Amino acid sequence: MTPRVPRLSILWVRSTSAWSFGATDSCSGGWGPALASRVADGSDFRSDRPDRAQKSRFRARWSPLAIAGRLAARVARTTPPSKRRARDAAWEAIMKKARAAVERRCRKQASSQAGRKKHALGSSQAKPSTSDAYAGTIPEFPEAPAGLAKPQEEVVLQASVSPYHLFRDAAEVTVFRENLLSWYDQEKRDLPWRRRAKGEVDLDRRAYAVWVSEVMLQQTQVATVINYYTRWMQKWPTLQDLASASLEEVNQLWAGLGYYSRGRRLQEGARKVVEELGGHVPRTAETLQRLLPGVGRYTAGAIASIAFGQATGVVDGNVVRVLCRVRAIGADASSTLVSQQLWSLAQQLVDPARPGDFNQAAMELGATVCTPQHPLCSQCPVQSLCRAHQRVEREQLLTSQSLPGSLDVEECAPNTGQCQLCAPPTEPWDQTLGVANFPRKASRRPPREECSAICVLEQPRALGDARILLVQRPNSGLLAGLWEFPSVTVAPSGQCQRKALLQELRSWAGPLPASHLQHLGQVVHTFSHIKLTYQVYGLALEEQTPVTTPSGARWLTREEFHTAAVSTAMKKVFRVYEGQQPGTCKSSRRSQVSIPASRKRPSPGQQTLDGFFQPHIPTDASSLNSAAQ
Repeated sequence: MTPRVPRLSILWVRSTSAWSFGATDSCSGGWGPALASRVADGSDFRSDRPDRAQKSRFRARWSPLAIAGRLAARVARTTPPSKRRARDAAWEAIMKKARAAVERRCRKQASSQAGRKKHALGSSQAKPSTSDAYAGTIPEFPEAPAGLAKPQEEVVLQASVSPYHLFRDAAEVTVFRENLLSWYDQEKRDLPWRRRAKGEVDLDRRAYAVWVSEVMLQQTQVATVINYYTRWMQKWPTLQDLASASLEEVNQLWAGLGYYSRGRRLQEGARKVVEELGGHVPRTAETLQRLLPGVGRYTAGAIASIAFGQATGVVDGNVVRVLCRVRAIGADASSTLVSQQLWSLAQQLVDPARPGDFNQAAMELGATVCTPQHPLCSQCPVQSLCRAHQRVEREQLLTSQSLPGSLDVEECAPNTGQCQLCAPPTEPWDQTLGVANFPRKASRRPPREECSAICVLEQPRALGDARILLVQRPNSGLLAGLWEFPSVTVAPSGQCQRKALLQELRSWAGPLPASHLQHLGQVVHTFSHIKLTYQVYGLALEEQTPVTTPSGARWLTREEFHTAAVSTAMKKVFRVYEGQQPGTCKSSRRSQVSIPASRKRPSPGQQTLDGFFQPHIPTDASSLNSAAQ
């Protein structure tokens, strides 16, 4: 609670009232009384406006921070020594609010001037206007109470960035563009979306082809996407075809690709283009990002540059790696400062004549040459411009005893500690990594762990294959709208799993025999932020057992299950039910399947030992005859 100070509120009202009416000529440069008199008699005062200097002096004197400083000084003179502590507390409260208001204004003005160069020193002969000085400084208060620190004169509004991390002349940019595009023309991979975009004359269909590929390639490898992209474009070759499809069909084709919300948002965007935009895809990156759901800054830039030829840069994981190594950016690439700098570099480098090819070339370089581990620096077309490669050469020469001395290589001033694009001092250079020291790996939170009991409920049929029960997940959240086996979230300890799972099963299929429920094993699957352990159960019903099929559930054959809209985790669960060999899935490092030891097949070594100690029993006739003789 702020201590009360006598006359504090009165002083504040008296001081701030001058802001509106102008107390004296001296404080406002002749503006206050003149302006008040003209307003009072209704005359037109526009022809006699005060000049900029007068306005600046007025703002400087009657800004909230200046008023607070004079007010605090006045309180200091009128407050007796016995109330000095209360006076200091009041000063703290006043200055905190006033300083916060000024700093917000300073940051706003500085952000609008970001990227502009400072004025030449020769222009400093003329006195700068108070408003310009006000944008970067906080006024000083010589009358502040004793014992309180004065506010800092300068407010640091822009991070210090060394020219070492930038492209400083047009020659470097030109060489980078020419070398990269020349390499791309010779080494680019033949991919289906590139062929389709290149051969498509209709701009909307070309944009749709690029759009689908860019969404599928998010967090997914090219080799995995090729098959999905081909099947997608065969089924829905135009935006109109996708807009008329059902979400069930989209989820069914997307099943196994991961990050299932991407397919849903892609269809939502197609419907918006068809229903609200007349079937025409927005032509610029800005309108693409603003109008289409699920289209972020990267996807919008990729579509605009590849399909429409807009000269806009893009930054994805591959481009981040390339730029961080080329300009030796060792700070956390996920931070706001570094992210903005990378986007600025990408925009500076993009070739206005071939923006789509340039962006694809930068991504291609990061995917095939400038890889996260074991990069192929000898094949890099921009090696001569790579700061990381220069750093590797310098470190190798410094550690070599046969070559004493230091290499004359430009580097960022490491001793100042002010460059926020360099690696922090706590992360020294690792000689074994080489250029892979860049970019810095961001620390990730470990996924939270959850446990779920899940059951494959199978019903035999007199005619045809047996059927299994699937239920649909909610339309929002993890795996939205997909189908899965009935499950229930349980504690990792495993207590009361069977009881909770039986209750869930009976809510879907009616009364079920509890004695037939068997635990088969577990499946561990890691999503982007959740490590989910499925405790797999199986329950095979008798043929005469009556079951119900409520809304949101359906019975499918095994063949229908493999083509349904189910996640990869559900296919792992079904493999455990079918009794397949456990182990780590080859198609996904993040999934692991295991079954109880009582149900596991013996290893090859164990089979050899068992065969050695068991008596050999011949099975063919010749062996029987020879044994009888």
